[in-house]
Amino acid sequence: MAAAGGGPGAPAETPPGTSAGVAAAEAGAVLQREPLYNWQATKGSLRERFAFLFSNELLSDVHFVVGKGSARGGGGAGGAAPPGPGQQRIPAHRFVLAAGSAVFDAMFNGGMATTSAEIELPDVEPAAFLALLRFLYSDEVQIGPETVMTTLYTAKKYAVPALEAHCVDFLTKHLRADNAFMLLTQARLFDEPQLASLCLDTIDKSTMDAISAEGFTDIDIDTLCAVLERDTLSIRESRLFGAVVRWAEAECQRQQLPVTFGNKQKVLGRALSLIRFPLMTIEEFAAGPAQSGILSDREVVNLFLHFTVNPKPKVDYIDRPRCCLRGKECSINRFQQVESRWGYSGTSDRIRFTVNRRISIVGFGLYGSIHGPTDYQVNIQIIDYEKNQTLGQNDTGFSCDGTASTFRVMFKEPIEILPTVCYTACATLKGPDSHYGTKGLKKVIHESPTASKTCFVFYSSPGNNNGTSIEDGQIPEIIFYT
Repeated sequence: MAAAGGGPGAPAETPPGTSAGVAAAEAGAVLQREPLYNWQATKGSLRERFAFLFSNELLSDVHFVVGKGSARGGGGAGGAAPPGPGQQRIPAHRFVLAAGSAVFDAMFNGGMATTSAEIELPDVEPAAFLALLRFLYSDEVQIGPETVMTTLYTAKKYAVPALEAHCVDFLTKHLRADNAFMLLTQARLFDEPQLASLCLDTIDKSTMDAISAEGFTDIDIDTLCAVLERDTLSIRESRLFGAVVRWAEAECQRQQLPVTFGNKQKVLGRALSLIRFPLMTIEEFAAGPAQSGILSDREVVNLFLHFTVNPKPKVDYIDRPRCCLRGKECSINRFQQVESRWGYSGTSDRIRFTVNRRISIVGFGLYGSIHGPTDYQVNIQIIDYEKNQTLGQNDTGFSCDGTASTFRVMFKEPIEILPTVCYTACATLKGPDSHYGTKGLKKVIHESPTASKTCFVFYSSPGNNNGTSIEDGQIPEIIFYT
């Protein structure tokens, strides 16, 4: 809605921030220096009267020189120095500003109140300050893509939360994958957690589009780390690594450093440890990170060993899959009791199951050794039973502590499970005798306060290690998202 107040001397309605708007505002100020007789009679409401006074010399008792500019010249007519290039001199009314902002109230009426008739604001953009004043005088919101961030900064600086909320709402409505990183940086800078959360959700859903946008390489290191820490990015780790290398090259240029392997590693800092190299295939690792020069020779060797040998050496990188999923992680355990001595001879432990709703399985919980702390080699799989098709698998390992607890073994990517389709969960372990589960349940129901029930039904599986009964065995726990 345009500001009310037509008639002689009313402020121009050209959007602030444009050259035409600035010129119109300045011209209007000149026109309105002389009092207008009985202008009040043409305004039907308090809002119209205050809107008429917006950016108006009439009754003004303070001026703001807004914006960065070169040194101002000597005093002009009336002794006031004209604004420098890039600055704008804006009239205002102390009472109106103090009524709308605690900061202005303290500025004019507090214990350290200023008595100056002219106040310089070099850190505020003229268009943003005009948007703030327009809101304080008339409740009118006039923001656009070019001014919204500077207006948000100004609204925060002068403690006008209602205008802050309008700015955040504008940004939310215009949030897209290609500007999500730019807005995320600003949301973190301005401490806007709701906007930051929406940006992160957008990045999760459209990660490839977001990291391909120009704004990705402009983010700061803290924002980069906040994104790399997420479990919900929908992108192959090898592509994410390529984007991080692009960011490192841009950061070297910002810091005026030669774009060398060592400097890229230096500017990445702890962000490098957040890349989940174990989630890559050996081919992806060999074609990208292994040749990037960013990893040390020892790290490259250890990761190659992690991909190719058992037992796998410990690596200092996260192997938890990026689930690309919403909601909370869930798990079910099909056994009611734990016993000792389950042996392994190269045969897989298997259990068939169906589920009543669509879920995504991200891993299993497996029993560990009865002989104390031990490392196991393991291959885990999910197989479509009818099609005899492997939907996902991982050759990995896990360490146990000798207790009867279960130990997490995760897939590299979540595996979609459809309702009423029969699947086989399979684990092939190499290691000493372990604990095992007994009194297995045929049906296990997981209840969630925020989602409908998830019902697993288990069946015996041919070729199962140590027999085909569902009563005893390994693979006690299935970890999934609904």
